[in-house]
Amino acid sequence: MDAATQDKNERINLRMKSSSKRLIERAASFEGKTVSHFIMTNALEQAEKTVQKHETMTLKAKNSRIFFEALAAPVSFNRKLAAALEEHDQRVASK
Repeated sequence: MDAATQDKNERINLRMKSSSKRLIERAASFEGKTVSHFIMTNALEQAEKTVQKHETMTLKAKNSRIFFEALAAPVSFNRKLAAALEEHDQRVASK
C-alpha cells in the first residue's frame, strides 16, 4: 500500500492564485485524478526525490576508492585531539 492510499488523518491547506488552481485542476483532469490525489501523489514523488538527493552520496570510482580507503585506515589521534577527548570524558558524564 503506497502513501497515497493509506489512512488519511493529516491535512495540509494551501493558498494559491486562481490561475495556479485552474492549472492544477486541468492537469489532474488529464490524468483522471482528483485534485487532492494529483497534488498528493506529485508532492510525495518530489519529496522522495528531494530526501534521496540529500541522503545519498554518489561518487565516481576513484573518489569511492579513496573514501573507503580512508574509512578502512587505522585512526591515529594527534596530541591535541587526544587531550580534548580526555577533557571531554572528564567533563561529561555518560548516561
